[in-house]
Amino acid sequence: MTRDSLKTLFYPFEAEALSMPGQGTRALFLGAEPGFRLPEGFAATLTLVQGFRPYVLSLQASGHKLVQRAEDEGFDLALVLAGRHRGLNELRIAEAVERVSQGGLVIVAGGKEDGISSLRKRLGGMVEIEDHLPKYHGTAFWFRRDEKADAAAVALRADNPEVLVEGRFHTAPGMFSFDRIDAGSRLLVEHLPQDIKGAVADFCAGWGYVTAEIATRATSLKALDLFEADFDALEAARRNVTGTDVAPGFYWCDLAKEPVERRYDMVVMNPPFHQGRDADPEIGQRMIRAASAALKPGGRLFMVANRHLPYQPVLAATFSSVQEIAIDSAFRVWSAKR
Repeated sequence: MTRDSLKTLFYPFEAEALSMPGQGTRALFLGAEPGFRLPEGFAATLTLVQGFRPYVLSLQASGHKLVQRAEDEGFDLALVLAGRHRGLNELRIAEAVERVSQGGLVIVAGGKEDGISSLRKRLGGMVEIEDHLPKYHGTAFWFRRDEKADAAAVALRADNPEVLVEGRFHTAPGMFSFDRIDAGSRLLVEHLPQDIKGAVADFCAGWGYVTAEIATRATSLKALDLFEADFDALEAARRNVTGTDVAPGFYWCDLAKEPVERRYDMVVMNPPFHQGRDADPEIGQRMIRAASAALKPGGRLFMVANRHLPYQPVLAATFSSVQEIAIDSAFRVWSAKR
């Protein structure tokens, strides 16, 4: 479902609070999501920045130009779609300031659930906000790049630095569990077998914690591949997964839609069950089917998930045998054989 915030973001143009950007204008759209509609007369050339693979595939299918990370400068305006990660919102605003020309316009929009009110208040103490408009259960506000905005960008980056988890893992705001090792992933690692060998894949690998732990205990690895939909998390995993007998493979992939070519002796995963704010257990169910399809006959899946999620039936229907090997107050760990 298209987020209302996408409509909020473009509403200032529709309400004529801002002039429509004409031909030859360059606009950067940070955090772009599928389903947005440009107002009539919005003629700017758009460059979309998005690193979440399912969104990328949908936006590409609609004919949009995308990059995973912004590169160019001198844009006339930048659009920032706020989400639920405060630190990522602030980093995107800093990026927007840095990428527009002096005097360039930065427009930010989000819903109440995204903390847009507190974000506007925080920015209001740092920059000269020209105006704001509430609409579609959210708010859009805007300001221009000047000396204050430049100083704000520096401050926002300083307040949201790269994180080093447990002195070992490089992460950044916006990634899943960026400030600590996820409890479910830790439980999964604690119950992995000692005889890890052959070709191994980590589905939904995030910034690489589970894979890095496998690398420390596996013997006779033939392959160690990571599959992840978040581009930035996968780039972090490149730094975090080291010291393996084989060169790890890193695949930016939507496992629900893009088939895996290689076949594995073992798949491990901690699948997501949210897309945006909406819980969707079907995401994990699709990951289970993808894991089964990627395993060799007799191959094993080791999986952790929140204990309330309805994964037992699809595991039983997809694998020849399934065993619950660990459970605590929040998570279950399963072992399944193809």
